[in-house]
Amino acid sequence: MLNLLGIFLLLLLPVPVLAYIGPGAGISVLGSLLGILGTIIIAIGAILFWPIRKMMKRRKAAAANTEPESSE
Repeated sequence: MLNLLGIFLLLLLPVPVLAYIGPGAGISVLGSLLGILGTIIIAIGAILFWPIRKMMKRRKAAAANTEPESSE
């Protein structure tokens, strides 16, 4: 039990981490983030535009049905 407590306390000690992310990896992460955000924005836009597009189709169909046919 004492060993387990000692290991747990050692794991709580802060250890400096020396890590470097180069510009190539940063650009890759930035590109992926922009792709994900762009996809989310396009999806939300499509969901919001769908009822408007459906209304426009109904209005166009109603206008086509009410137009008198010209007989030449």
